[in-house]
Amino acid sequence: MSSTHFGFQSVDESEKAGRVRGVFDSVASKYDVMNDVMSGGLHRAWKAYTVMVANLKEGDKALDIAGGTGDLALAFSKKVGMSGQVVHTDINEAMLRVGRDRLTDKGVILPTLVCDAEKLPFPDGHFDLVSVAFGLRNMTHKDQALKEMNRVLRPGGKLLVLEFSKVAKPLEKVYDFYSFKILPAMGQMIAGDAESYRYLAESIRMHPGQQELKALMQECGFGHVDYHNMTGGICALHVGIKC
Repeated sequence: MSSTHFGFQSVDESEKAGRVRGVFDSVASKYDVMNDVMSGGLHRAWKAYTVMVANLKEGDKALDIAGGTGDLALAFSKKVGMSGQVVHTDINEAMLRVGRDRLTDKGVILPTLVCDAEKLPFPDGHFDLVSVAFGLRNMTHKDQALKEMNRVLRPGGKLLVLEFSKVAKPLEKVYDFYSFKILPAMGQMIAGDAESYRYLAESIRMHPGQQELKALMQECGFGHVDYHNMTGGICALHVGIKC
């Protein structure tokens, strides 16, 4: 059997999806609150920049993968209008339920679907934009997921990967202290779950850095890839164009 990483642990590939699901089942109800607390609200600016780079217009079709509580799906829906389409997906039903309810509370009804990014149930070339925010690092086979994202994009379509990345070297010690000491303590205090936020810190360290992810996206069929560091590399937006 093949193994993969779950944070710093080595686990069988067949176990990872279930373990990740357990993490997000645990934190779903407090996810938005924790995002604000642990990023000091910066995640809102990161997502706003992502929406700007998406540059969606009336009538476009967008797929939001690992869409969770629906921040990007909501913003995209305002850009594509009534003639466009935004599909809100996540592999985790608890997260998706929170997102669907949040969108409904705002008067926005979108197609909402539980699906695995490694096996997307959409036809070839269907979307103008695919986005995945803070979800790629949790996927077992990142290459397969990226190939699927490429497949469902039309030629010239855009992939946006918003993800925690490799922080600038002068910030490393402070960031490590925050990640492994402060973050789990906040997770315990606010969400009653220190271990899920310890996994978060570990999963960030195991995720490919900026250049590595750029190379992986190119290997998976994206002809032009660039990235934009934000907040000293704590977060990066990778942009890939399907040629």
